[in-house]
Amino acid sequence: MIIKVLGSGCANCVRLEANVKEALAASGIVDATVEKVTDYADIAAYGIMSTPGLVVDERVLVSGRVPDAAEVAQLIASAR
Repeated sequence: MIIKVLGSGCANCVRLEANVKEALAASGIVDATVEKVTDYADIAAYGIMSTPGLVVDERVLVSGRVPDAAEVAQLIASAR
């Protein structure tokens, strides 16, 4: 599983990345790779106009908001 956090490195993007890592740890998922995507062209390629964004296995799940760790865990579980 490849999880991408899309954003420029703003506070919300950093918070989303932390929530993703917390959700993975709480769920016991060890086979996931978390990547940060900061290049605007790469972010735009996903159709995201507002960051942060959460992409799991090339599917955009969240854009423009920061879900808490519990919601991130649910999103990841539904994407598996």
